[in-house]
Amino acid sequence: MTNKVVLAYSGGLDTSVAVRWMQEEWGVEVYCVAVDVGQDRDVGAANDVLVARALAAGAAGCTIIDARREMAEEFCAKAILANARYEGKYPLVSALSRPVIVRHLVAEARRVGAQAVAHGCTGKGNDQVRFDVGTRTLAPDLEVLAPARVWQMTRADSVAYAAKWSIPIEATAEKIYSIDENLFGRAIECGQIEDPWEAPPEEPYTLTRVTDTSDATFTIGFEQGLPVKLDGAACPLEALLDEVGVRTGSRGFGRLDMVENRRVGIKSREVYECPGALALILAHQDLEDLTLERDVHHEKARLEPRWSELVYDGMWYSPLKAALDAFFAETQRHVTGDVRLKVSAPGVLRVEGRRSPVALYDHGLATYDAADTFRHADAEGFVRLWGLGVQTWADRQSRAGERPGPVT
Repeated sequence: MTNKVVLAYSGGLDTSVAVRWMQEEWGVEVYCVAVDVGQDRDVGAANDVLVARALAAGAAGCTIIDARREMAEEFCAKAILANARYEGKYPLVSALSRPVIVRHLVAEARRVGAQAVAHGCTGKGNDQVRFDVGTRTLAPDLEVLAPARVWQMTRADSVAYAAKWSIPIEATAEKIYSIDENLFGRAIECGQIEDPWEAPPEEPYTLTRVTDTSDATFTIGFEQGLPVKLDGAACPLEALLDEVGVRTGSRGFGRLDMVENRRVGIKSREVYECPGALALILAHQDLEDLTLERDVHHEKARLEPRWSELVYDGMWYSPLKAALDAFFAETQRHVTGDVRLKVSAPGVLRVEGRRSPVALYDHGLATYDAADTFRHADAEGFVRLWGLGVQTWADRQSRAGERPGPVT
């Protein structure tokens, strides 16, 4: 067993217990690294609590990393370019933050001279895949430890273990929901949510409760596929996600309720609230309708689900995902312009308008009024050649008895 281990520390029950458990059971020295990806708005106070809790659990040290801008500009941005939604719905909230954490986990292991890293994931979820695979891709020499896959403790057992070692946790054995949050949204599971027939309870929602019933209209400005302006004013992506999330979430937009296929083979009922992420993806996708050439547009749409699957499955640092990033980046050179959104309570968001200085929409070609510039005489020959192959097949190979009869 290794001597030094760096633990991806959240400050929650499992990772706090893991600090002491690994010391007692495996005899290792544990260093904690807590990566802020936008999970707590009161960052300063939260960081103080995290450090105190880690040290109380017996950690040799606890490092706090502010990765909010990194998360927005390097990870959320690529998800927007990819219109990323796993199984056509989920915008990869947790899946996007794990490779950020893994990057800093590996860096901290190098800094303190650790031979292993650790996480608090169980054997049933997706996050273990993302931590394990991500770490082994960036640092094949590091051992990856997962005490929660070994200790076989229930939640009540973990609470009792924390009490035994005087670890100051807020969790109780009766905690209902498991929640993961970052800049892109919130993932909610457990409790009543585990029954796919039951309506999701209102209690765990925080970003999408209706507090404003008025209609609101606002404009997102894009440059090369990236949202960079809100109502004409420059805005960094981190702040843009937050503000758009407030404007849309306060009117009930951004909730998802789905049964998804986990990488480990389990179907899981999950509830998400991602108002900012879903609004920006909607606007970006609409601007692509206006600015992408037809074949590029269709091919990109075909590849987007594959990108989402790769990220969901923990393959952020894989060569195929990097290749798809390069393709998507090339497609975005002319995805520049504005999209006007209108949100109404409860939870209705729609695109009202879009414009671009390099739009491929040509009014003269599209209109049916007197401004029409389309050469209608060209259409007959085009259509005849387009259908020539199937016409020849119908004439030479399609058996007469199988041909549709005349309409009566």
